[in-house]
Amino acid sequence: HVQLVESGGGSVQAGGSLRLACEASDNVSKYSMAWFRQAPGKEREGVAAIDKAGSPTYTYSVMDRFTISKDSAKNTLFLQMTSLKPEDTAVYYCAADSSVSSWLLALSRSRYKYWGQGTQVTVS
Repeated sequence: HVQLVESGGGSVQAGGSLRLACEASDNVSKYSMAWFRQAPGKEREGVAAIDKAGSPTYTYSVMDRFTISKDSAKNTLFLQMTSLKPEDTAVYYCAADSSVSSWLLALSRSRYKYWGQGTQVTVS
């Protein structure tokens, strides 16, 4: 069982940047991990994922703007967000799972067993 704690959210103007962090209680190299977001009244959607080998996957709307990475020495997952837009406003969640799965499911909510509590990102 791994515990995940997100940080780094906040309010920023359109065009700005934020860096989210997700500190894990276990070695992140053992897990496939992802960032999801949920805007008010909308379903939680996968934003970016990274597998155990470090290969990233992104949803189309954030491609070339967001970068997912992980630091095994710090047991931390990151999401660098640039060129932020008002439609990026949401609560962002970190997720992790140690099982093997198809990369086609990398941005699927059902793929992940462990979740953080979320951090709010507001872009105006």
